[in-house]
Amino acid sequence: MSAIKPTCIRDLKFRVNVVDVVSRVVTLRKAGGRFKGLCPFHQEKTPSFHVDPDKGFYKCFGCGKAGDIITFVRETEQLTFTEAVETLGKRFAVPIEYEEGSGPSREERSLRQELFDLHDAATDHFHQIFKAREAAGDFMRGYWTDSRRFSMELAEEFKIGAVGSDGGGLAGALLKKKFSEEALRRCGLFFIYDDQMITLGALRPRFRGRLMIPIRDHQGRVVAFTARQTGLTPEDDPAREAKYVNSPETPVFTKGNVLFNLDHARTAVGEGRPFVLVEGQLDAMRCWNVGLKTAVAPQGTAITDNQLALLRRYHPQVECLFDGDSAGQKAALRFLPLALKTGLEVQFLALAGDVKVDPDDLFRERGIAAYDELRRHALSAMAFACRSILAAPEDASAEQKSRACQALFEIISATGSEVTRAEFLSEIATRLRLPLPAVQRDFDAFRRHGQARAQSVAAAQARAHADGGEPQSSADSEHGAGFESASGGAPGLAARRLVDLADTPEYHLLLLCLHFEEFGKSIAHTLPHEWIDTSHLAGMLLNRFLNEFEHDAWPGREHLDTLIEDEQEKTLLASLLFDRPPIEEPARVINQALTQIRARVLEPELRQIELALASHNADSRVDAISLIKRRTELQRQLRAPFGLPAVA
Repeated sequence: MSAIKPTCIRDLKFRVNVVDVVSRVVTLRKAGGRFKGLCPFHQEKTPSFHVDPDKGFYKCFGCGKAGDIITFVRETEQLTFTEAVETLGKRFAVPIEYEEGSGPSREERSLRQELFDLHDAATDHFHQIFKAREAAGDFMRGYWTDSRRFSMELAEEFKIGAVGSDGGGLAGALLKKKFSEEALRRCGLFFIYDDQMITLGALRPRFRGRLMIPIRDHQGRVVAFTARQTGLTPEDDPAREAKYVNSPETPVFTKGNVLFNLDHARTAVGEGRPFVLVEGQLDAMRCWNVGLKTAVAPQGTAITDNQLALLRRYHPQVECLFDGDSAGQKAALRFLPLALKTGLEVQFLALAGDVKVDPDDLFRERGIAAYDELRRHALSAMAFACRSILAAPEDASAEQKSRACQALFEIISATGSEVTRAEFLSEIATRLRLPLPAVQRDFDAFRRHGQARAQSVAAAQARAHADGGEPQSSADSEHGAGFESASGGAPGLAARRLVDLADTPEYHLLLLCLHFEEFGKSIAHTLPHEWIDTSHLAGMLLNRFLNEFEHDAWPGREHLDTLIEDEQEKTLLASLLFDRPPIEEPARVINQALTQIRARVLEPELRQIELALASHNADSRVDAISLIKRRTELQRQLRAPFGLPAVA
């Protein structure tokens, strides 16, 4: 792929505000001259993620992640550097220029970006069929407004589509737009034999005779479709009996990472406006249609921890409104421990008198007033769990209560808060009509048993490794000396590595070179390059930057892209640039660091000489005179002032 011009990258960073980029993913609040919110890279309850619009950087003081607009898009959307630049250019209408002038050909375009474009084209195609005054469109609009009782305004807002029983001509429309063979094979909209050439006849439509609901990711990009069965669905459809059929997973769509309507709902949540989790897309749209703007739905009832982590980024409170049937209740119970583990505060919406709830029917009949009634009768997490697991504790035997407690202990073990556990145990005791001390003792025994079981598993794994199995690599061994927090690893790992690195004099000199650039050339001429410890990242960057200063080639700290070789270096650099150090006398700090480096290099040699002289004897081949001269020279150097010429 053609290289993007450095001037174009600089222009992109100048024209695009980092707050606009980050706020698509993180809910930011003003904090002085900066913004802050919950970090999107690790789970936290107190915001430690800061964004500086003046410098164009973000930094998390919890996990150590830092970077600019390009880094952020790469990290949150799993893109390459070129893909991230192209995405930002398209999103903010900044033209991207390439070294060769013409830019990448269609064959060279990133597959992910092409799939986004293809899904946009398919969405428009299906939506036009839905609106057309033809058989398929007439039928689907009737189904939408008469059978489902939705408005046409809602259809326009969500870009609802339709496809006739013949497949609606999508293949021809996409071929005309010249999408690549790879994109057509991997978009999930067609059945294609692996060895078939891509022709109009080879692209057999996956969806026929169905209402098409676009599925968007949290940034609003169409990544897949849900297709609702209708009277037009043909008998030879392989999934004829399925009411809903989703797109298969593709490079841009992983079912467990997407929540329907999150792109809308994340902007509507706030104090007193929690997320409302419903089962299906039509439930979420029904909520939206009556004015409840915070409803989201998983792709099916199997909620995942990735989906809940997405919710937690934007708001810590969720109200669960699953169907009142058996399947809905089981789904809600599966959801609860995952929510507790993620740190979400959960309530379950219910009607008075244990009336079974179907959200679509409920809001269609009663409108937004139904939501207020549901909230008046909302159940806490543990109230719902107790009622679901043991509906009538007053009639239950001791054995039934004991089994119920074990099931409830499994749920509350997911929370990391001892205070929350204590509250839950108290509520269990009250609702199951048990003495709290007994419940507490049983829970303590449950935890001890779980710990013993975990230790037993760990011991078995250790024995397997000793017998020749492959040991599990640690986060440090896996990620080396990098500064990016490992996904799923211990929170703060990257931050601890940065703290360790900050103990080195190279780190301090690098920081000072960036914020007090006027000293860079003097440092380069004073510090012998061979004294720099380049075994770590700060030393490598310092050595590279001082070489630029020495040869009058320093581009300035605003234009360092050409000097940065990988993401680890970019992360460290962004972290260093984020805050100007509160140093009143930078020259003094520079001299302290230079003196520390000199001592680190010369003192070990001096100790070796003294040891050699102490063990010297008449038969020794060591030249004592030369050693004494060298010792004298080292002692003289270590006593002499060392630093910048102007203040040495």
